[in-house]
Amino acid sequence: MSRLLENLETPADLKDFSLNELTVLAQELRDEIINTVSHTGGHLASSLGIVELTIALHYVMNSPRDKIIWDVGHQAYAHKLLTGRLNLFNTLRQLDGISGFPKRKESPHDCFDVGHSSTSISAALGMAVGRDCKELNNKVVAVIGDGSLTAGLAFEALNHAGHLDRNMIIILNDNEMSISPNVGALSSFLSRKMTSRLFVRFKRETEIFLKSVPRFGKDLVQLAKRTEDSFKAFVTPGMLFEAFGIEYVGPIDGHSMDELIETLQNVSRLDGPSLIHVVTRKGKGYQPAEDNPALFHGVGPFDKASGKVKTTAGSPPSYTSIFGDYLCQLAEKDSRLVAITAAMCTGTGLVSFAERFPKRFFDVGIAEQHAVTLAAGMACENLRPVVAIYSTFLQRAYDNVLHDVCLQNLPVTFALDRGGLVGADGPTHHGVFDLSYLRHIPNLTVAVPRDELELKRAMLAATTSDGPFVYRYPRGNSLGLLNTNEFTPLTIGKGEKLREGQAASLISIGTFAETAMDVAAKLSEKGIEIAVIDARFLKPLDQELLTAEARRTGIIITLEENVLAGGFGSAVMELMEQNRLYPRVMRLGLPDEFIQQGSHDELLKLHGLDVDGLTEKIAEFLANN
Repeated sequence: MSRLLENLETPADLKDFSLNELTVLAQELRDEIINTVSHTGGHLASSLGIVELTIALHYVMNSPRDKIIWDVGHQAYAHKLLTGRLNLFNTLRQLDGISGFPKRKESPHDCFDVGHSSTSISAALGMAVGRDCKELNNKVVAVIGDGSLTAGLAFEALNHAGHLDRNMIIILNDNEMSISPNVGALSSFLSRKMTSRLFVRFKRETEIFLKSVPRFGKDLVQLAKRTEDSFKAFVTPGMLFEAFGIEYVGPIDGHSMDELIETLQNVSRLDGPSLIHVVTRKGKGYQPAEDNPALFHGVGPFDKASGKVKTTAGSPPSYTSIFGDYLCQLAEKDSRLVAITAAMCTGTGLVSFAERFPKRFFDVGIAEQHAVTLAAGMACENLRPVVAIYSTFLQRAYDNVLHDVCLQNLPVTFALDRGGLVGADGPTHHGVFDLSYLRHIPNLTVAVPRDELELKRAMLAATTSDGPFVYRYPRGNSLGLLNTNEFTPLTIGKGEKLREGQAASLISIGTFAETAMDVAAKLSEKGIEIAVIDARFLKPLDQELLTAEARRTGIIITLEENVLAGGFGSAVMELMEQNRLYPRVMRLGLPDEFIQQGSHDELLKLHGLDVDGLTEKIAEFLANN
């Protein structure tokens, strides 16, 4: 165990460190992060890029009295290590371990739960207002990456922060793109000097003097302000933020400890909202992550020496890659087809599409609402947009789906990736609410394919649909079924019986179909023969098939990888009620709670949704009915 990090009990201990010791500590933090993430997987590149900034923040600020809010939170590993979680760090993202994101229940130094993008400035402003209402004087800091500034929520918060004029600091972690080419020694030097205590006092005294000049005082102040703004615009990229009424400082070298500390100390004395522009390098200190920050943004376990991600030999392709490859095939045949994503080109499998059809690919940044309404506008002009978004992120565009797409019945397709439990990213990323929040929207067709072949058939059906269409598929590898390029589209609203049985009808949706078949086989060994039906569609349901099963067996069991509240099972029960059928019903799915982190298999077992757990539950239900 490294000496400095091991002896660090609280972030307050940093104040006794020399500059040289802080630099040594930065390397120790990087070593610990790399060692741990190579075993657990996680968000590596962003966490490595922000080590010096994290140390400087805790050196200057007094957490937890001073509030530090991390946008998204995937870069907060160094923060966790500096705030008393070194001995728990090997449990990162594991079942019952510490989260990969800041969590209030985990530490008093985590002042806001995060996981989705662009919330930090809004939350920080709310905390600054709360502080002022209580007449306190602690600092509030929001740390936001340049990618998160592509979301409208961040700009709404910037606008309000400038209007309220509360004391708060926003740190822009610029690690992918330079907002301006004027990033150099001159602008860095000027930004530090223009926030020094002497310069700020000089500026205030000058303003007071100019205002005292008879008749021309106000005009002279405005002229001086315009001169300062013009000079800032020439040497820094800060005029965008100045327009919001936010003092801009930077760019600052995000890996220079002395620059960071000096700047933070200076800015912490300013009144009103300030923004510090910090330039960092993703993956800093680990060459494979520096060379390929996209791969190491969110990476599985890897070999630390080579940087090669550990994979299982001969694993079938992921659902994401199957979607991306087949979408390219569809695009070759239909020039109207365009693809849209929200800053997740790699994550949604659209890299090949972007390369092959650059004029038909649109990455809108972290702006899911805009992505959906952009697609609606395209559909009005007879294009066939496919919007590829993770299930958990489409939640942010609910109104746009309802109001802009479905209300107008436009042919927009939603490729809903990461449907169901996603594992170690935990409750902020599980896609377990989509069946509930989509099924009640008029005009929307929702397909939930059971395997990769059915996914392609759903994709084909979507291309010929005259209205909005969703197909939902999980994270992870497909079943490895024999591939073919000759598909017929799914018939909308038609399910399929996979197994006969008289004791009950087990109706599953999505990739739980394979599990349902395994459960039926286990029950058969106990002398219990149940039918298995793949519903295929959440909306519309196959009324003919499902009501026939209810009449035939009198017992309906539904199975879904979604919360039970308002989900697939609820839809089946409503269908029965509408047809005045009252079979005995058992709904199996996820409870009305936020599901913790853990591997997919661990979480299924924890909630009794693995084969053994389901077999036991169904056998007990049938014995009592």
